[in-house]
Amino acid sequence: MLRTLAFLSILFALTGALPAVAEVAAPEVSLEGLELVDKSRHGEIYEDPDVDWSAYTQIRLDPATVAFRKNWQRDQNRDHPFKVQEEDMERIKSSLAALFGEVFTEELTEDGGYRMTAENGPDVMRITPRIVDLDVYAPDTPTAARIEEYSESAGRMTLKLEIFDSVTGDLIVTISDRQEDPRLQWMEWRTRVSNRQDAERMLRRWAADLRERLDAARSRGTAAG
Repeated sequence: MLRTLAFLSILFALTGALPAVAEVAAPEVSLEGLELVDKSRHGEIYEDPDVDWSAYTQIRLDPATVAFRKNWQRDQNRDHPFKVQEEDMERIKSSLAALFGEVFTEELTEDGGYRMTAENGPDVMRITPRIVDLDVYAPDTPTAARIEEYSESAGRMTLKLEIFDSVTGDLIVTISDRQEDPRLQWMEWRTRVSNRQDAERMLRRWAADLRERLDAARSRGTAAG
């Protein structure tokens, strides 16, 4: 018994002497050679420090791609088999991708003053967006037996954004940011219309943040010139 206690005392002492495992920090320089300029618990932004943002007056916006969270369909169908079909997922993805294009085009042209173009050019930045880990908490899908869906939040998703110089193809910015629709203190009926409205609010926050960051970078470039 005494030897057991002595062994445990030594073990605890050794365990206590081990350094605490630190949270993995984002690297200061990305694999592409971009520098970390902003970091939060929601994501990171990396940028080429030598870019003259004042040179860009037009944007070539690629169609957004959308991918669901892993096992999202399986989890949705656990209590109601066949509630979510493959065609439902394709409809949600195409609808969200189209909405992304509408919201970002409006924000960057009407408020940002940029022109949208389908061509490359020396004054054109190319933006390639991806929405990943899409998690719609209560999708409104057609079923034989009508099921009303309720949840505290509409869902969450992550934006992966890459910005290139359209002529050289050089990557000049990468953005990763996670968003979740604010959770209520009560369950709310979710419909296709309400889910779209909540998704649009999330997209508008992203679009406004991008526009503000581009405005600030363009102002710095103009002042430096």
